[in-house]
Amino acid sequence: MDTVLAARGADGQGAAADRIDPRAVGPFRLSAADSSALRRKADDKVACLNRAGIASDVVVGASGRPRVQVVGNDPERAQGTRCDLAALDAPTRSERKALDALTGLADACLKRQGREGVRLNNDLSWGDPVPVAVPAEPGPVAPQPVPAPGAPQEAPPSVTGPERTGENDRAIASCVGTARSEQLSSYVASPALLFIGDEGGATLPGFDLSPANSARIAGAAALVLALTVGASVFAGTRLVRPLHALTGAAQRMRDGEEPASVPVSGDDEVGRLAAAFNDMSAHRARLEAQRKAMVSDVAHELRTPLSNIRGWLEAAQDGLADPDPAFVSSLLEEAVLLQHIIDDLQDLAEADAGALRLHPEPVEARELLGQVAAAHQARAEGAGVTLVVEAAAPGPELCADPVRLRQAVGNLVSNAVRHTPRGGRVTLRAYTVDAGGGTVLVEVADTGSGIPARDLPHVFDRFWRAEKSRSRRTGGSGLGLAIVRKLVEAHGGTVEAASTEGEGSTFVLRLPATPPDGTA
Repeated sequence: MDTVLAARGADGQGAAADRIDPRAVGPFRLSAADSSALRRKADDKVACLNRAGIASDVVVGASGRPRVQVVGNDPERAQGTRCDLAALDAPTRSERKALDALTGLADACLKRQGREGVRLNNDLSWGDPVPVAVPAEPGPVAPQPVPAPGAPQEAPPSVTGPERTGENDRAIASCVGTARSEQLSSYVASPALLFIGDEGGATLPGFDLSPANSARIAGAAALVLALTVGASVFAGTRLVRPLHALTGAAQRMRDGEEPASVPVSGDDEVGRLAAAFNDMSAHRARLEAQRKAMVSDVAHELRTPLSNIRGWLEAAQDGLADPDPAFVSSLLEEAVLLQHIIDDLQDLAEADAGALRLHPEPVEARELLGQVAAAHQARAEGAGVTLVVEAAAPGPELCADPVRLRQAVGNLVSNAVRHTPRGGRVTLRAYTVDAGGGTVLVEVADTGSGIPARDLPHVFDRFWRAEKSRSRRTGGSGLGLAIVRKLVEAHGGTVEAASTEGEGSTFVLRLPATPPDGTA
């Protein structure tokens, strides 16, 4: 509610302007029970009008009083019906009490001016002035029922009612407005007043726009602007400095320089970005070191058989060696070794690129282990190692590419035979680990020299060998176990290694079993 923003009324003669917010209904607000009862009556009236072919709807005002609104806002169309819309406008007990109180306040105002009192209707209009005294308790309202403020329409009607002229009507309107402000004062907040100055140049109480005050305003605005700019520059500098460091480090990495970490400024978003960049830089450094080591290992593995082949051929060319069957057999052995390394590298490249093709089918684990053992039996006997298959008949079934799975198990058996001393034992097992048979375990266990605990995490790394001299007498190329891991992962399984130094090692493949319907 605002009653003091205008010094003069619309007529310019000093009449107070009505600045009361339509939502300020004060004591005219209906209780929940009264509002619900009137809403049921309004719904009945709407249903009656709809049956009469008149489209209408219920509109609820700010006070909670519902009213019937005819589509097209033409209430005269409903006058010829039997729906009796006037019955809906009868004031409730609380509305009568509030209107009586408002009438008493208005009459007291008029009495102080030596004027006669008025009787206010529910829409705050008044009839001809009647000589009444202001009672201690307000009398009854006008006999005809009319809507209460805030109920018949969304905004309370004008306090001036029907257009009138004359000083008496202006005094009544002023007193009604003052009475409404007094009645609503306990229901609304006090108005905020702003004094600037009137159009005649006279200064009102408050703050005027004199040159001195204008300078003060300009100075305060400049100070606020300077503080804002300073705070923005400070915050921007703190934000941009770590971003510049990140940009410089990224550009140095792009130019091929050694990766370098950047300082982490805090735990904010920029700090977390710097920490992530440092992790990425360290990971890239490890990958680069692994790449260099792999290139060196590949060159070493390929150089050895090629050097042997070249040496034997040069000796034959110089007449130092005869191309007899032993000579040809030696060259063939080196060529086979070279081909084996190249095939291993190709398998790893296909696995890394996701291009390793598998042709899964139901495979009986016991039969597959028997095939692998038969392929390595001659080598095991030559090394004095016993090769045994332990699996129930019929053994568990699994879904796998038989060629690739034989390759993986064969690599494990080859390593086990190589590292098991004469008189040792290599055992192949296959069994399920759960009641449903969902996982099949394939084990290759030996009684060899074992793997030191510090080396166990690296056994599946490419070109990794515990014996760093890379002698052919003590190990292969270092690609066999890396290929085993890739082949098992391609089948959707995992591979693990356990070992006790001096007692032997056990490699376990966990592979998915064949589905119950036998489909791959």
